Amino acid sequence: MATNGTDPGHGNSVAAWTAVILVLIGCSVSTLAVWIADTTTFWVGVAVCVLGAIAGPVLSRLGFGVKSQH
Repeated sequence: MATNGTDPGHGNSVAAWTAVILVLIGCSVSTLAVWIADTTTFWVGVAVCVLGAIAGPVLSRLGFGVKSQH
């Protein structure tokens, strides 16, 4: 196995974990909404997913990303 001098970090940062957790919560809420046939709750789940997709890069730029932890 070759070793590489640059460690990609594998997403171990506050920004990455926040984004992943928000997207998982959003998907879970949307899945539950489809199961109980509630359109409003479905769109709330979609909004939480979008919030997670936005929060990750924003937190990374604010210094909570992988590159800022080194």
